[in-house]
Amino acid sequence: MRVYRSLEEVPQGFGPSIAAIGNFDGVHRGHQAIIGRVIARAREQHAQSIAVIFDPHPVRVLRPEHAPRLITPLPVRLQLLAATGLDATLVLPFTSDFARLSAQDFAEKILAQGIGATEVHEGDNFRFGFQAKAGVPELTVLGDQLGFKVLAHPVLSVRGLAASSSQVRERIAAGDMTAARALLGRPFFIRSTPASGRGIGSQLTVPTINLAPYSELLPGHGVYITRILVGGECFDAVTNSGNRPTFGEDSFAVESHLLDFHPIELTSETPIELTFLRRIRAERRFDSPAALREQIMRDVQFARKYFARLRAIENRAGSTAAAALHTSTSL
Repeated sequence: MRVYRSLEEVPQGFGPSIAAIGNFDGVHRGHQAIIGRVIARAREQHAQSIAVIFDPHPVRVLRPEHAPRLITPLPVRLQLLAATGLDATLVLPFTSDFARLSAQDFAEKILAQGIGATEVHEGDNFRFGFQAKAGVPELTVLGDQLGFKVLAHPVLSVRGLAASSSQVRERIAAGDMTAARALLGRPFFIRSTPASGRGIGSQLTVPTINLAPYSELLPGHGVYITRILVGGECFDAVTNSGNRPTFGEDSFAVESHLLDFHPIELTSETPIELTFLRRIRAERRFDSPAALREQIMRDVQFARKYFARLRAIENRAGSTAAAALHTSTSL
């Protein structure tokens, strides 16, 4: 997938194209459905399939105090968009000047002239232009004038929930990883690097890795079954996301207890991918480190049973194991 970081990077004569516009935070199943239709139509029309996205998130510029934490920071979002099979993504830098662009100029300069759009696919709640005054009806009129067709798609429902970025954020913040996985079409994961811990893991005889401070979306405080990719090696894990109240003054951390650990090289630059599979329990304060140690052992035992069931599913399903992991409500 080609990535253009501004309209100026788009080659002259790009197009014809079939486009979808939005933030695409999470690249969830609602996004995937629209993008799938864009790709199919582009193949039928011998056109380019392209997503038009914004960075930073518009709310971070317009109402920073209300800006959401992102499900997928831009590098992850681009990787997920590439995995859909799109030909290209245009990343439009969202600034206060860009926010003043009229709906007419957006449709004409970006869609018609910039990417040569012949079709634009959107969710039916799409808003654009100065102060978000325009929606699908206005875009349809502009498309008639400028030579592109507009197709609106209703919000996809997944197990009774709207497949929207806001719904995904709510489920993740609530620790409901099963619902988040269903809405995303994959488990929720984050990418970071290690942080130096306080030696707590060695005291508890469980190898641990703490994540460096992470400013985007994290699951609500609690203990989770996770998988952690450290460099090129994957470990089953139990992860606490919270304040570690048993050890005195609260200090937020994402601390993963690695199961079946073996020594690996680890630096402050080692890439880490942490995938959240299921919430075990809420975070709570224990009377002593010994009581916490006992609970960690119970959490580890619960996680080992989970992974045993998961591997049994993987062994039975073979190449379809990933689908079972992504959609099962029993795991």
